[in-house]
Amino acid sequence: MPTDWEDRYQTGDMPWEKGEPSPGLVDFLKGNANLPRGSVLVPGCGCGHDARAWARAGFRVTGLDLAPSAVRIAREKTAAAEHDNVEFIQGDFLQLEPTETFDWVFEHTLYCAIDPDRRDDYREAVLRWLKPGGYFLAVHYLIPDEDGPPFGTTAEEVQNRFSESFELVGSWVPRSYPNRTGLERMFWWRK
Repeated sequence: MPTDWEDRYQTGDMPWEKGEPSPGLVDFLKGNANLPRGSVLVPGCGCGHDARAWARAGFRVTGLDLAPSAVRIAREKTAAAEHDNVEFIQGDFLQLEPTETFDWVFEHTLYCAIDPDRRDDYREAVLRWLKPGGYFLAVHYLIPDEDGPPFGTTAEEVQNRFSESFELVGSWVPRSYPNRTGLERMFWWRK
């Protein structure tokens, strides 16, 4: 059965919620401070921590999530942080037709949250939402689980799925949350 993400937010059953942005993203933004500022889409934004990290770095950010409660929480946390260059919208990243395209698409473990049968849909969604020449930055959770979410993947599977449509800029093991140390890999692609 598909996961009821709205129910998970309403009941507080969110083991993925760490209360802070992805450590790998924080390090990426700090280590690449001279990136041209532009627009960023954060699909599967959850409570908005990663979106706010991009906003603090000077980017114009749109967070997108399937669960209305996630969007509500993200908006509340963002209002308290007084960021005016970030907005949150509710919708399905895999199905929505974008009203605009972005310079960056960033995701942290959204790929492992969707059914593996929809991973080609995921790749096509990234292509739809990203401008020509834009960048796709992703933190993938490399675990063997088949009964997710999270659903397992490997670095090889990710590389094979995206390499036909994107040019790989770089790939590395990022700094992670303590329970994910050594289990994540960051990929930086160019469309």
